[in-house]
Amino acid sequence: MGGRRVVVSGGGTGIGLATAEAFAADGDRVVLLGRRGDVLRKAADGLNERYGQETASWRAADLADPEQVGAAQEFIIQDDTPVDVLVANAGGNAAVSHDGSLASVADSYRRNFDANVLTAVLLTEALLPHLRRPGGRIVQLSSIASLRGPGSYGGSKGWINTYTYDLAQRLGSEGITVNAVAPGFVGDTEFFGDRATPEFVATRVAQSLTGEAGRPEQIAAAIRYVASPEAAYMTGQLLHINGGAALGR
Repeated sequence: MGGRRVVVSGGGTGIGLATAEAFAADGDRVVLLGRRGDVLRKAADGLNERYGQETASWRAADLADPEQVGAAQEFIIQDDTPVDVLVANAGGNAAVSHDGSLASVADSYRRNFDANVLTAVLLTEALLPHLRRPGGRIVQLSSIASLRGPGSYGGSKGWINTYTYDLAQRLGSEGITVNAVAPGFVGDTEFFGDRATPEFVATRVAQSLTGEAGRPEQIAAAIRYVASPEAAYMTGQLLHINGGAALGR
């Protein structure tokens, strides 16, 4: 499966970096995207040290900004090599709470729409003309929150689900598959920030049937599978990985 060209947004840390590592271990070349150049540089340097100096490149961009997405697109396609795999992983809960006022509620929904929907949609649409046909793979990152909230974050991830279904129908005849992976609680990421106290983590782990937190490499393994040639008959699906915190549906 080696030798493919893989783009991973939010690729500097957590699930994104674990995903880039999984593809790099297969001999694939990865492009890391995100907002923080220093974080991306460190991640790419580590991958190049472990897997060879041509393994990883990076570009800093705010993927909710159409102009910056356009610049990232130009960076990615500069050598005219098709993109084999796009993993739209950038995002997070950009508005954990609001003060109850209408202005604050509106701000919460706008911020999470920008952080989770626009970052996925703009990058995906920018790269659609450059995906390999047939054989291209798109993997969108959803969340257990798309089924049960919270609020503006869960709503934004619910939109990712519907975008995945729409893309799968648009691109199936061109030999491109589109799926979404929806993690439950995953430790060893920056997602929860200062909220990830031992007590908070314990409540999240207790929701699972396994009594364990997920690990970034476990989510990466699922992403790697749905992006593999062996998964060519899998498209338009939402794959839940949550330790049983939400039962299959």
